[in-house]
Amino acid sequence: MTHHTLPVTDRTVHWGYFSKVVTPALTVRSGDTATIETLTHHAADDYERMIRGDAAAERIYHWTQEEKTMARRGAGAMRPIGGGEGLGVHLLTGPVAVEGAEPGDVLEVRILDVAPRPSRNPLFAGRTFGSNAAASWGYHYTDLIEEPKPREVITIYELDTAGEPFASAAYSYVWTPQTDPHGVVHATIDYPGVVVDHSKIVKRENVLAGIRVPARLHFGTMGLAPAEADFVSSVPPGHTGGNIDDWRIGKGNRMYYPVAVPGAFFSVGDPHAAQGDSELAGTAIETSLTGDFQFILHKQRDLAGTTLEGLAHPMLETPGQWSVYGFTFANYLAELGPNAQTEVGNHASIDRAMRDAFRKMRRFLMTVHKPSEDEAISLMSVAADFGITQVVDGNWGVHGTIGKDIFAARGRG
Repeated sequence: MTHHTLPVTDRTVHWGYFSKVVTPALTVRSGDTATIETLTHHAADDYERMIRGDAAAERIYHWTQEEKTMARRGAGAMRPIGGGEGLGVHLLTGPVAVEGAEPGDVLEVRILDVAPRPSRNPLFAGRTFGSNAAASWGYHYTDLIEEPKPREVITIYELDTAGEPFASAAYSYVWTPQTDPHGVVHATIDYPGVVVDHSKIVKRENVLAGIRVPARLHFGTMGLAPAEADFVSSVPPGHTGGNIDDWRIGKGNRMYYPVAVPGAFFSVGDPHAAQGDSELAGTAIETSLTGDFQFILHKQRDLAGTTLEGLAHPMLETPGQWSVYGFTFANYLAELGPNAQTEVGNHASIDRAMRDAFRKMRRFLMTVHKPSEDEAISLMSVAADFGITQVVDGNWGVHGTIGKDIFAARGRG
């Protein structure tokens, strides 16, 4: 077993997409561990607190009329201005290639530890900040009751890790039109990495005064490269993982992903300090984190008779539970055809996500624990919990969770 380190640099991150054609930033063997840095794609909401003095972040976010370090930001077509068209937003570290991984295998990713990335600005040294955007893609956006309507609001949080970690709001502001270095005016938050000019916003102080939000350090986006396209938007989650946005995907837990391309091509990002189920306003507290991971490759020939038999979707294992993830479309790339990445958001549905989660839980129970269908349905009704994972990522999500202790008498948790 070898331990690797993968820092964030302009050569180890890709912005807004999963890809099977990007040169791997790291190659590991099954059993290897790696310390992987991740950077939030919302750092530009407060450049002074989350970018200034951090050489890697400054380089990645660098964008002038003459130079844009990360030219492609999204899975869309490349153009002189706005490369990638903003079709995908998350800064992802990787890909990590796994030796011997082939389609049909399952990659287990163990999250061994998660730690915040403090500010490198001497004015805020040692303090950690994050941004929450109540954005135009949020569930609330067309249902506001106060003026002005509509509006997008950024709330900057500070993370306190002394003792039991929590986050508290530092200030907020209403998004005002921002002009990028190429002269494009962004009336809304519509393209990743636009640095907010704080001379053009009005800070609201003393917001959420006295409120302490329990920290849940986790990675909103982890997964493998799909096979269906060379560049796949990081926003909608799918059959190989991605932007699942479940706060439970944190320290001490493990994710399982079906391998779709040789090498698996794992990427991780969208780090969060805290998030509630649904991620209702559009984002979590978007911060920067470093994770310790272990990669375990399960070959297709060895899956029969295990909890991974027949697994064709992401699955979470915690010490006490199993969770499956249902989406509006189990594999939107295959189901919606050539225009899938632009069309998926037009069909978002909790009903369909719930149906998918039900089917996946039924398959898991019947395949792994061997009840009849009638027994599985009864068990789901009395012992499984189904919750709304997120309603903001185009391909909406429902998680289905069942406790391991239910099966203790059978000798398989």
